[in-house]
Amino acid sequence: MKKPSVLLLALCLVASIPWAQGIRKAAVAGQFYEGTAARLSAQIDGFLMDATPKKSPAGRVRALIVPHAGYVYSGPVAAFAYKLVQGGDFETVVIIGPTHRYGFEGCSIYPKGGFETPLGVAEVDNSIAQALIKASGFSFDPDAHKEEHSVEVQIPFVQKVFPKAKIVPIVMGYPDEQTIRVMAGALAKVLKDKKALVIASTDMSHYLEKGKANALDAETMELIQNLKTNSIMRKVGRNENVLCGGGPVLSAIFYAQKLGDVKVEILKYADSAQTTGDASGVVGYMAAAAYSGQPLPEFRLSPEEKKGLLELARQAVEKFVRERKVVDFETTDSNLLAERGAFVTLTKGGRLRGCIGFIEPVYPLHLAVLRAAIYAATEDTRFNPVTADELKDLSYEISVLTPMTKIDNPRLVQVGKHGLVIARGNQRGLLLPQVAVENNWSREEFLAQGCLKAGLEADAWKKGAEISVFEAIVFH
Repeated sequence: MKKPSVLLLALCLVASIPWAQGIRKAAVAGQFYEGTAARLSAQIDGFLMDATPKKSPAGRVRALIVPHAGYVYSGPVAAFAYKLVQGGDFETVVIIGPTHRYGFEGCSIYPKGGFETPLGVAEVDNSIAQALIKASGFSFDPDAHKEEHSVEVQIPFVQKVFPKAKIVPIVMGYPDEQTIRVMAGALAKVLKDKKALVIASTDMSHYLEKGKANALDAETMELIQNLKTNSIMRKVGRNENVLCGGGPVLSAIFYAQKLGDVKVEILKYADSAQTTGDASGVVGYMAAAAYSGQPLPEFRLSPEEKKGLLELARQAVEKFVRERKVVDFETTDSNLLAERGAFVTLTKGGRLRGCIGFIEPVYPLHLAVLRAAIYAATEDTRFNPVTADELKDLSYEISVLTPMTKIDNPRLVQVGKHGLVIARGNQRGLLLPQVAVENNWSREEFLAQGCLKAGLEADAWKKGAEISVFEAIVFH
């Protein structure tokens, strides 16, 4: 896959950074923001005093979207977001910024130590950072943080608004969909029951004439406010001039959506011409907040939604096998846009012909089904790829998974209700709930078969292998 080019932000300056004992020294103090404690504190106080965000709607603020240019340009806008949450009970602030100078894949999560600014050292929340590393599979690349300002410029605001909070600095590399969704899933898993705030660091359009910039930014803000994440994802994937931190923004929104019903409110917008007076080529700045209200209701699919997903799976396989093309599918159905793990099983004459899926909820359901169907027909190594002559004889079954739950007591496994994942190290085997029923297995046989599927000895479930269960909505 071709990697998108890295956008360069206005006013980026190179700086040499001393490193010692996990403390990252400020790289852009005196350039992007005031270089002394007294002047920086007064600068931020002034921004916060002038900010007048709207009254918070019902729900908890889960994430902020905040600009990251020099404070004289974007500081007054950023203050609208920070003023909204000032005095909140957040104990950890996770800051996700895009890379501007160092190209890499995935995300670099700062694991321990602290970030130093003129206001002192903001301590990294080591336990949260390590949990995010484990949950996401991302690691720490120090080069990603050395000269990156997108995270650093948020920290003085955090120090002023939440003086006791710890931070987790994250730099996102190439903003591909997999990286964006994995980061969101890890955030939801780790922060679900924490007093945590996620900050997505981004500016908007760059170097357009003011009228064009304002119009384009208005379109982008409408997409964000209306949670049109598919459209934003396409624009970010095409490297359109809309959000230099589009990846962090999407991860923050997806994270909030995983925790409850979400509303995004635009708090403030401005552009650099309001400071420079030059309207020939401006940079746009936005402050926004994502609120998560009531927990999402139990996930259910209507008969029409099930029928539609089965038809999507069939169309996806037939188009790909015949034309080597992926079917184009759009939906506004909130259930089909919800991120869910899903498997597609193909049978021919009552015999298995392919079965592949996604254990983790990293894609919207419709996209998970579309991709799983194609993979089941073409990538299941137990079978030859499906041919065009076979298409008329295929039957389709879809299993939509609930999130996995790790259990310590094997007696909790219920045949007929639970699917099973057995894991040890990098070895992992999954069995769908219906497999145990179809084979008339007992609980012990089910566990043993899960171990064998993982490439482990049959009794590994008795010897410390990790056991996780899930449920599934199965239809055909």
